[in-house]
Amino acid sequence: MELTLLGTGAPLGLPRPACPCAVCALSRGTRARAATALLIDGALLLDLTPGAALAAARSGHSLVGVRQVLLTHPHDGPAVEVPAGLPTAGRVPDGRELTLISGHAVRAVPMDSPGTGYEVTSADGERLLYLPPGGAPAGLSDDHRVPYDMVIGDVTGRPDGLARLRATGAVGPATEVIAVHLDHDAPTGAELDRRLAAAGARTVPDGTTLYVGEYHEVPDVPRRTLVTGGARSGKSVEAERRLEAFPEVLYVATGGSREGDAEWAQRVGLHRERRPGSWRTAETCELVPLLAGDGPALLIDCLSLWLTDAMDRVGAWDDEKWADGGQAALRERTAELVAAVRATGRTVVAVTNEVGAGVVPGTAAGRRFRDELGRLNAAFADECEQVVLVVAGQPLVLRG
Repeated sequence: MELTLLGTGAPLGLPRPACPCAVCALSRGTRARAATALLIDGALLLDLTPGAALAAARSGHSLVGVRQVLLTHPHDGPAVEVPAGLPTAGRVPDGRELTLISGHAVRAVPMDSPGTGYEVTSADGERLLYLPPGGAPAGLSDDHRVPYDMVIGDVTGRPDGLARLRATGAVGPATEVIAVHLDHDAPTGAELDRRLAAAGARTVPDGTTLYVGEYHEVPDVPRRTLVTGGARSGKSVEAERRLEAFPEVLYVATGGSREGDAEWAQRVGLHRERRPGSWRTAETCELVPLLAGDGPALLIDCLSLWLTDAMDRVGAWDDEKWADGGQAALRERTAELVAAVRATGRTVVAVTNEVGAGVVPGTAAGRRFRDELGRLNAAFADECEQVVLVVAGQPLVLRG
C-alpha cells in the first residue's frame, strides 16, 4: 500500500498565519508543514486540504485517480475548493465499513473527541490506522489485537492515544508510527525528532511517500535514561514526557509523604496532576527489588531523595558515624543500586539533581551529600543508554 503525505501539519498549517511564536518562526522551508492529508494508492484521499492538487503534483502524484475522499475532523476554517474531478468529500459513520472499487476496505473507528479515525486495509492485507488531530480511539475493530503495520496520528498532542493502542496490542514492536497534525505547541527540528523517538515514533517532511508493510527500522527507545538538572529546570517534566506514550508506568516516588508539611504536599499534588491516570505510584526507596523484577516501565523521581534516605540509614550526617563504618555502608548500598540498574530488564527513566555547580555547602555534612550525589550520578549514568541534562526547560542530550 503506497501512502503519500501531502501535508503533515495541524489544520491551520505550520507556521500558523501571523503567529509570532518561536516555533512558527523556525518552521520555514523544509520545516513548513501544510495541513495533514493522505493519498493512498492514488485512489483514496483522507482529508481534503487547500492546495491538495498542487501538493500531490509536487510529490510526483496526481489526484485524477481518486475514487473516494473521506474527512476525519470538523472543518472550522474557510471553505475548501474541491479540485475538479474529485468526488464529493464525505464521512463514514462510526463502526461502518466501506469497500472501494480499488480493493481497499475502510472502517470508521470511533474517537474520544469530535472526528473519525479510519482503518484502511489493502487488497494484499496491509493495515493502516489514521487518526484525526486531537483524537484517540474510543473503540477498535474485533481484530485490533493484531498490530497495525502503520499508525499515523497526533503523537505530540495525544501521546495517551498511542499508549492506549499499545495497551490493546494494536501497536506492536514492528508497527511504524508516524506523527502528523504537527502544531506550534511541539518543538521543531532535532528536538522534535528526539522527543518522537522517545515515544517510538518519527515524522517525515510533506510530500514523503511511504509503503505500508515495508520494513523500516522503528526508532530505538532507550531502555535506561538518566535525566539531570538543577532545581525547577524542568527535569521531572522531561522524564514524564519520555514515558507518556507507554501503556503502563510505575511512578516511584522516593520522597514519600511528610506529615504536616503543606508545601511538600502541594509539590506532590502538582506532580500527581501532571501524570496520566493510568500510571500507578509507589512511595518507596527500595529500588533494587523493583529493578530486579518484571513489570512496566519505571519512573524514579528522584535519586537525590533516595540518597538522602540512604545517608539517613547509615548515619552519614554525623562525622563520627561516617568515619566509623557509615561511609563503607553507603558505598555498598549505592553499589547495589548501580548493579541493579546494570542488570535490569525494565525500561527505566530516573531523575536526579545536578550538584557542584553552585555555592560550596557551609557544613561538612552538606559537602558530603554533594560529593556522594555527584558520585552516584556518575555511576548511574554509566549504566544508561541515554543521559539528558535539562537547563531552563531545554533538554541537552549528553549521551545516546
